[in-house]
Amino acid sequence: MKRFIFLLFAGAMGQALSAQETVDVLSLSGRYGLPQNYKDAAYAGQATEWGSINSFTAGFHIASQTMLVFNVNHFYFNVQGDPEPDFPNDIPIADPVKVNGIILRTGLLQKFSKGRSLQILVAPRLMSDFQNMDGNSFMLGGVVAYKKKLRDELSIGFGAIYNTELFGPYMVPFLDLDWQVSSNWRIKGMIPITARVEYTVNENMLVGFNHFGLITTYALGNEDYAGDYMERQSIDLSLFVRQRLAGNIFVEGMAGYAVGRKYRQFEGDQKVDFAIPLVAFGDDRVIKNEFASFDNGIILTLKLIYNMPLPD
Repeated sequence: MKRFIFLLFAGAMGQALSAQETVDVLSLSGRYGLPQNYKDAAYAGQATEWGSINSFTAGFHIASQTMLVFNVNHFYFNVQGDPEPDFPNDIPIADPVKVNGIILRTGLLQKFSKGRSLQILVAPRLMSDFQNMDGNSFMLGGVVAYKKKLRDELSIGFGAIYNTELFGPYMVPFLDLDWQVSSNWRIKGMIPITARVEYTVNENMLVGFNHFGLITTYALGNEDYAGDYMERQSIDLSLFVRQRLAGNIFVEGMAGYAVGRKYRQFEGDQKVDFAIPLVAFGDDRVIKNEFASFDNGIILTLKLIYNMPLPD
């Protein structure tokens, strides 16, 4: 049992391990986006987004410098109109939108001399609306990351995340940064996916700024549009407060703004050649639900976290 420890898989979206004094073992969160107008003036109602992101992380040594790491995440997103919009009947689309994602990431973390480490993970996923699921709901991916501790207060790494999204191959190169700027200030993240600026108020409270942005796709199985997929995009910019409740249990509240938020539905054969953040090569896809787009807006998130210190 002494060899079993919990580890951080930095963030809920497939980031490599980041050197930390503590780790979020279990994180349960709820997200609410305030109602926003549809961009098409023909629809007078508003769309409301809510959902959750939950994560569990663990790991154990299989050799003195080698660890097996394990992370599972569940995502749920729901978008509904109020009043329910009367979209064109000749274009079958998902309304309301209800999608789930379950992502498993597991693999090896190998440590080397001089503060260096290499992490290789496989990442099978189930991404679906949970209706009439088939092989399209299951996707594969992986993470490769190299990191080096330059000094006690600074670690820098780089790597890439690769996913077989329903629109085609998608790769995210990233910079892994963990910089203790001073005794109170810290900057960390897997840029461009996450970035977090923390200010330590005291041993029980953190405040700061959080950036999170990612693209995910979900297979749709409703008989009216079976074979289609939903592509979700959003960049969330938030301020946060993290407070200890008792022992290793924390609560974190976040308030911010969703930028570039989109739920875009495509037919299953609508693909791109290759994509990286902000750029898709060979993208001639036709969006089925462009008229259902709604404005960016304020988002609120509440997390319950079980956190514990990493062993020496």
